[in-house]
Amino acid sequence: MDILVMLEDNPDRTPVLAYVNSVPSPLDSDRPSRDVVTLYGPASPESLALALAAAVESHRIDTGGRDSIRHLGIWPERGAIGDAAWRDVDGRLVSRDLEIPLHVLAETARRLLGECGHIIQRMAAGLSMPDWPEGARRAITFPLTPFVELTQATRSRVDSMLESLREADGFTFDTETEN
Repeated sequence: MDILVMLEDNPDRTPVLAYVNSVPSPLDSDRPSRDVVTLYGPASPESLALALAAAVESHRIDTGGRDSIRHLGIWPERGAIGDAAWRDVDGRLVSRDLEIPLHVLAETARRLLGECGHIIQRMAAGLSMPDWPEGARRAITFPLTPFVELTQATRSRVDSMLESLREADGFTFDTETEN
């Protein structure tokens, strides 16, 4: 499961905690499908885990296979509400309303925090860092294997991506001095 997490700094007073949208893989590509999670307001491990839980749970619902397109809004009192669309075997467009109750999201979020809480905490902290380059969209891509400990390579990839963004804007400096 490939996920792009974005932070919308100016939520414009929306009651939505996050949106989760799926992007199917292109027909002529081996690239996997991707879920795009957009957080509104400050990024916290709890809000990120709830949004990731919506992505995980949306994959568990039978919505026409891996090529379905899903759109979910996550509300603090209501859970995740949205829809899914896909083409059936005859090529007709099929759509279905989706609703994931808050108690299901909360349980999945709790399990995600238990299994990969350190990564979720680091992602939330990385999205909240004040030293992102001006005008840059706060977004981080990472693979999420539900309820499985993420590898050191994944943690290193997230750290190196954040470091390269900081270096690109000149926020780091070389500690070695020339003689």
